[in-house]
Amino acid sequence: MRGTDETSGSLFSYVDLEDRIPARHPLRKSRQVVNDALASLDKDFDRLYADFGRPSITPERLIRASLLQILFSIRSERQLMEQMQYNLLFRWFVGLGIDDAVWVPTVFSKNRDRLLTTEMSRKVMAAILAHREVAPLLSDDHFSVDGTLIKAWASMKSFKPKAEGTSPDDEDPDNPPTQGDTPDDQTAEANPETASMPRSTHRSRNAEVDFKGEKRSNATHASTTDPEARLYKKSLGTGAMLCFMGHALMENRHGLVVQGDLTQADGHAERKAALDMLHRHSPGSTRKLTLGADKAYDAAGFVADLRRACVTPHVAQKARHAAIDGRTTRHKGYALSIKRRKLIEEPFGWAKTVGGMAQTVYRGVERVRSRFILTMAANNLARLPRLLGV
Repeated sequence: MRGTDETSGSLFSYVDLEDRIPARHPLRKSRQVVNDALASLDKDFDRLYADFGRPSITPERLIRASLLQILFSIRSERQLMEQMQYNLLFRWFVGLGIDDAVWVPTVFSKNRDRLLTTEMSRKVMAAILAHREVAPLLSDDHFSVDGTLIKAWASMKSFKPKAEGTSPDDEDPDNPPTQGDTPDDQTAEANPETASMPRSTHRSRNAEVDFKGEKRSNATHASTTDPEARLYKKSLGTGAMLCFMGHALMENRHGLVVQGDLTQADGHAERKAALDMLHRHSPGSTRKLTLGADKAYDAAGFVADLRRACVTPHVAQKARHAAIDGRTTRHKGYALSIKRRKLIEEPFGWAKTVGGMAQTVYRGVERVRSRFILTMAANNLARLPRLLGV
């Protein structure tokens, strides 16, 4: 017989979220690794919070929700909270019960920004890599490094001469503009017919700007939206843009990112960050390491620094004035490293297409760096189920 299309408004719910998630769902393994990693950071979380006052959002749930936002390409915290209202998979991953209230987006954002600093993002990545099932996947000897540009949350129209580039926050509070000097009053005086119209219909919010013939550089100009962003281009034939430079250190066995960093964009940032990440990952190592990289790293100073650190520089050779010679290129391992290093483009591509790092929505090096490192950790999580045979 035909069933009835009636909605039963049950007073009580007996839904078990654990039973609603398929047994072989990829997020099960990722959640297990994340939970074990966060449990190892329990003492670090304790040091960040006081023993009195109103309880904050649980740090473990904050980090799970932030990882979830990256994994599922959710654009904003408001959309994340909306999804968590009705998506049982999201509630299960974060640790919310079926009847638990979802956080206010602004409260979530403020708690997250206080917790997820660069140091904490690095600890989360390190704890995931130190997991008992993940650590055997890593290579201890062979690494690759590269950098990519992260477009800043700033328009080229905000790139103004430093003497003129004052933001609204820089206005003198003791000398505000007079009534007759405001843009609306000037518009009304120039065109009385539009004075009675709604503000949005006669106020220009995105005026045309002509940059032709104007010389602009980071020495003379700065963005009023994000002063820490820099005008830079990485290759010939491309236009310069306001950006930051993200860096990743990858182990060559399975292509997992073991270190991440983000700096202001300039011609020396990649090589400097490569040394910093290598020393951070293997401080005082006595093992003979290899480091693969592209031609941008073929500089005499960088190669010499690697040799002093007992690291064999498997750097792609330039056509002219190469710092790499036959002492390195004659070995079979050099060819293997040059081939394997190209795998580092995959985390960068994933971060930009899935992780939302094609253009960051954050401002300032510190906030963008912490998000970039967490995105690299999320990329590792996305690859673990396949690597572990789940």
